[in-house]
Parts: sequence; C-alpha cells; structure tokens
Amino acid sequence: MSKLYFRYGAMNSGKSTNLMQVAYNYEERGMNVIVIKPKTDTKGGEKVVSRLGVERKVDIVIENKTNVFTEIENWLKNQGEINCLLVDEAQFFKKEQIDELFRVAVVLNIPTICYGLRTDFMMEGFEGSERLLLLSHSIEELKTICTCGKKALLNGRKINGNFVFEGEQVAIDGEDSVEYQSLCPKCYYELLNKSKID
Repeated sequence: MSKLYFRYGAMNSGKSTNLMQVAYNYEERGMNVIVIKPKTDTKGGEKVVSRLGVERKVDIVIENKTNVFTEIENWLKNQGEINCLLVDEAQFFKKEQIDELFRVAVVLNIPTICYGLRTDFMMEGFEGSERLLLLSHSIEELKTICTCGKKALLNGRKINGNFVFEGEQVAIDGEDSVEYQSLCPKCYYELLNKSKID
C-alpha cells in the first residue's frame, strides 16, 4: 500500500522547489509522475512556479467540485501508469478532495505527496491542510527562517508593503499588490501589535 504524505512549511520554505526536485528524480529513473494543483491557485496559471525561477507545467488543474479520485482513475485508464502523484498548494483543496487523495494512495496504490501551508496569515488553518494533518501517513515540515534569523513558523500578509491581519483567507501572492513573508512567532506578534497602534 502506498502512502499519503504532507510536506508543509511557511512561505519561502521551498515547497514548490522540492516538488519539482521529486518529479525530476522519478523521471530521471524512467518513472511517470503527474502534478496537480487547485484552480484556486492562480499564480503561474497552469504551472508550478518556484521563487528560484524554476517552473513546471501542471498535468491537471483541479476545480473545487472535481472528484480527484475519479480524475486520477481516468488518467490511469487513458494515459497509463502513475508512479507518483505530486500535489502543489494542497491547502486550497476541499476536505472531500483530501479524502479522495487518501483513497488514491491507498486504493490505487500511488504514492501521493502533498505540499502546502499549514496556516494562513491570521494563524487559522486551511480546510485542506487540516484534513491532511489528520489523514496523512507521513507529515514533514520544510523549514525556513524569519528576517530576524529565527525559524519561521507563520505567514505574514502584506498589501502595498504593509502587514495586514484581517481579510479574506485566500489572496494569491503577487496579485493586487499582495505579498507574503515568513515570520517567527515573536516577529509576527510584534507586527500584529504595531498594526493595532497604527
């Protein structure tokens, strides 16, 4: 039986880069990999884009109501063997879709590696990530650092260069003057307190 993996980390922890490295490693050995991502993630269009400047075309962009298990089952029938399924921006998937990814690993016997954020800029969980934390056979943190040099655990949202701590959960990096910065908890709270004073 294959496993469902969740590799999470704050912004800039190398999730997309790691995904592309894993894809390269499989393909270098002559194995078939498919990459999927949710339509919610509009950054890069139909590509996985790394901050290092590396990119890769996605095989399937998944809509909110798409049954991921059925989509992968159809791929197997029409395209052939899949040795690994790689999932970018997994936090944006619905709970049911994570259940379907779990079934892909267990029933279809395809190793399924999901990459994503654990929490948003308000320290709230994402639906997809919360379900992955419950179902994944293996959970791994990809680490990065805050500007102060400490381990970053949280994500700060900046709009027009200013940190904000309220708003819609989903706002895509690089669109409408939105940026994200990985922060340690101490810096996060300092910025949060400063925003209340300003």
